[in-house]
Amino acid sequence: MNIRSLTRGDGLVIGSAALLLIASFLPFYSYPSGYSMAGGVSHSSQNLWHSATFPILPSVTLAAVIAAAALLLARSGQLAGRQLLGLTLDQWTIALSLFVGWTAVWSTLFNNQDSVDKKVGAWLTLIFGIVIAVAAVLNSRLPALKAPLAGAPRQPQPYGVGAPQQPYGMTPPQAGYGYPGGAQSVDPAYSGAPAPQPPYGGGAPAPNVHSQPTTAAPTPSADFTAFWFAVPVPRPLFAEDGSGGQIAELAPGTWYLAVDQRGQALIAQTQDGRRGVLQDSSGIQRG
Repeated sequence: MNIRSLTRGDGLVIGSAALLLIASFLPFYSYPSGYSMAGGVSHSSQNLWHSATFPILPSVTLAAVIAAAALLLARSGQLAGRQLLGLTLDQWTIALSLFVGWTAVWSTLFNNQDSVDKKVGAWLTLIFGIVIAVAAVLNSRLPALKAPLAGAPRQPQPYGVGAPQQPYGMTPPQAGYGYPGGAQSVDPAYSGAPAPQPPYGGGAPAPNVHSQPTTAAPTPSADFTAFWFAVPVPRPLFAEDGSGGQIAELAPGTWYLAVDQRGQALIAQTQDGRRGVLQDSSGIQRG
C-alpha cells in the first residue's frame, strides 16, 4: 500500500489504535492487597490483559486495532468500496471507533469502585479512545484531516531552475514519464506542434487506401492551458463517453497531464496515453 494514500485523519486513527495497544500493558488500576511488614498498606496493580478487567480489553483495545486494520484495507485499493454486512470498510472504521470512544469513557469515568485507584493506563485509554472516535468521524469532513499524511510528491527540479525549459508541444529530453518535462506520448491535438508539411514544390502525399479510419480528438477549450498535476489520494478516472465506467486509477506520487476541463472535472491523460474524466480534482498539486 502506498503511504501517500493515507490522510492525516487516517494517521490519527492508526496512531491512536497503536497507543491504545501500548496503554493496555500499563497498570490500569491499583487496589489494596494487604499490609506490608512496615505496617503500611500494600497495593497491587493490574493491566487490561488481566481477566478482572474484562471486557475492557476487547471492547477498547482490540476494537481499536480492528478499526485501524479496516481503515488500512479501505486505503489499499483492492478492497476500496467493498461492503461487509452492508457497510463499507470506512463505515466500519467509524462505527468501531465510536464504540471504542464510548467504552473508554464509560470504563474510566463511570466504572468506579471503592478502594480502587485508576492508574496511567486508564487515563491513556480515555485520552486515545476519545481521539480515535473524533478522528474517525471528522476524517472525511475536516479539511485539515483530509490533507495527505506524507505530503504531495515533489518535482525533481523546480520550473525555471537548471536547464532551459522546452516550449510546450516540443519534444522534451528522454527523461522518462512521471514528472513534468519527462518524455511521454501526448495527443498531437493538445501539443500545439505544427502538422508536417510536404516538401517544397511537392504535392500532398497520396492517401493510403489501406489505412484505418481514425477519430479526431476533441479540441480543448480555447481558454484552457494544459498543466501537470498529482493527486493526494488514489482517484478513479472515468471514460469520456459518459458511460460511467472506470478506465484507470490515478495514484499519488505520479505526475499526470490535464489536457482539458469540463466544469469542475479535468480531462487527464495517463502514462500509456489513455484519457478520461477526473471528477474529483480537489486537493491536487499543480506542476
